[in-house]
Amino acid sequence: MADPRIKQIKIKTGVLKRLTKEKTCYEKEIIQEEKRLEKFREQGKDEYELKKQNEVLQESKSMIPDCLKRLSSAYLDITNLLKTEEDLKDSKEYFEAEEACTAAKEMLGL
Repeated sequence: MADPRIKQIKIKTGVLKRLTKEKTCYEKEIIQEEKRLEKFREQGKDEYELKKQNEVLQESKSMIPDCLKRLSSAYLDITNLLKTEEDLKDSKEYFEAEEACTAAKEMLGL
């Protein structure tokens, strides 16, 4: 039977990868929405449409801090787990977790 510690590493790695990807998606979405809002302004859309598009943009921007908070929490969680399970360093899952930590660390600016 597989070591339950490896299972925990896999789960936490998946969470970290998903949150890293989620933050990237929100950043791309913000860029798209800013372009769309600018396009609406250039086309002379009415005030209601501009207001609604601005609300969409602000909603996307408001997701970033929450995503960063969850990403930071997941990063701390998995780094603590990896520190306590250093005897599993030779496993594939441990290596993948370290790679995910590196990507998350860059994204968090640590």
